[in-house]
Amino acid sequence: MFAPRRRDAKFTIGDVVRHRLHPFRGVVYDVDPTFANTEDWWESIPSEVRPERDQPFYHLLAENSDSQYVAYVSEQNLVRDTSGEPVRHPQIDAMFDRADDGSYRYRRTMMN
Repeated sequence: MFAPRRRDAKFTIGDVVRHRLHPFRGVVYDVDPTFANTEDWWESIPSEVRPERDQPFYHLLAENSDSQYVAYVSEQNLVRDTSGEPVRHPQIDAMFDRADDGSYRYRRTMMN
């Protein structure tokens, strides 16, 4: 049996990213080195667009034009957001401080 191939994550906690295809963006608040969600979630993605499991997956505090939510997205579907616009998710202020460069840093009270 072969171990899954692992890659270093392209994005880190606090980075602002956007989806390559769908109109949403968000702040990374956690990273899984490979797929770590449920099989039901995996199977709900149409097979023709289902990403590979052996890549980083990101937990995002996400937003689109209508709402804010939590998203789980493969690295292949994300690009860095360079708009400089703040993310308006309601949990941002509880978890992060915004840096001068537009990225977010965990609040000291959130760190162990």
